[in-house]
Amino acid sequence: MQFDEFDLDPALLRALQKADFKQATQIQELVLPIALEARDIMASAPTGTGKTLAFLLPAIQYLLDFPRRSPGFARVLIMTPTRELAYQTHQEIQKLIQFTDLNAGVITGGINYGSHDEVLTKNNDLLVATPGRLTEYLDKETFQAEHVEVLILDEADRMLDMGFIGEMNRIVLEAKLRKQTMLFSATLEGSNLERFAGHSLNNPERIEAEPPRRERGKITQWVHLADDTEHKLALLIHLLKQEDVQKAIVFVKTKERLAQLTGQLQTAGIRNCWLQGDMPLDKRQQAIFRFQQGQSPVLIATDVAARGLDIDDISHVINYDLPRTADIYVHRIGRTGRAGKKGIAISLIEAHDMAVLAKIERYTEQKLKRRFIEGLRPKHKEAKVPVKKKKVATKKKTGAKSKTKK
Repeated sequence: MQFDEFDLDPALLRALQKADFKQATQIQELVLPIALEARDIMASAPTGTGKTLAFLLPAIQYLLDFPRRSPGFARVLIMTPTRELAYQTHQEIQKLIQFTDLNAGVITGGINYGSHDEVLTKNNDLLVATPGRLTEYLDKETFQAEHVEVLILDEADRMLDMGFIGEMNRIVLEAKLRKQTMLFSATLEGSNLERFAGHSLNNPERIEAEPPRRERGKITQWVHLADDTEHKLALLIHLLKQEDVQKAIVFVKTKERLAQLTGQLQTAGIRNCWLQGDMPLDKRQQAIFRFQQGQSPVLIATDVAARGLDIDDISHVINYDLPRTADIYVHRIGRTGRAGKKGIAISLIEAHDMAVLAKIERYTEQKLKRRFIEGLRPKHKEAKVPVKKKKVATKKKTGAKSKTKK
């Protein structure tokens, strides 16, 4: 569908046209008609399919349909798990409201408290915030959530995984006068998410968007088997030196592994930058800028640090360490192959990774190809995942006979 087929304000259509957004993606087609009716929504969509626009357009349309009558705090509140995602969402809002009189602000951790004074005092129609810092302002009563009419929880599963359940429940409780809640998640599975949605949303419409067939195969995936960490490092260095590697994210599991790997790649002559969870904001932004500009073609990151990261034209995602769960694997590889472009996802697998690899293959319903590099072939055969035998329940024999009442 074209965006002009939806009942959107001319100012919104003008902004979409200027941003060269013409055709709605699948998630946008599914969400917009329902969200424009102010119904609660619980939706999932693969990374890079346009979900941000899916919730911003109906939220902004609501503000245009029902203008502010008196001064006050934000009427639309968008919660995100990370600073990077908050700022990216804020940038998208600014594009969409440029031909309106609406205002938008952003509040995140890692920023000087004084810099938020203007955001909290002036009439912001839309506010993007991370849970931790916003809860601090709720405690100080410098922000009042009862003014919120539309609450949007983006990447709700990530916020729950990061331990923000208390903050999210607090915001849901204090925004009790809201008219609409929209929850977006990479997956709608999991007991924590179901419980949270159960008391946060009112009879929500469940929407699960699958990428079109032409999009499913745009990320080419395969694995390389490694004998040990030394062999795995040699494989990584070889892969990163290939000409087709323009921008690559290398995922590792710990800060210690990250610190070790950055030095090893530098020694091998591979320029790289890195992200980890507790970095100061200025250093994070500097690393992201270097990566975006191609000054450092390789970004090494932990999962916590990379959450909410949205960078175009990533040619490769390499799992130096496999993630702990299959859904995080899908989230990782979704960094490449965005906006209709092709991408490559490679995983380096040691023997102890085979159980997780099997879970990933079951979750994605595909067997990942095994590939080999001449001169770096593994010396050992692929480790087999032991099959757990099901226990057969047997009745215990007893000598006593059952008695029946007369």
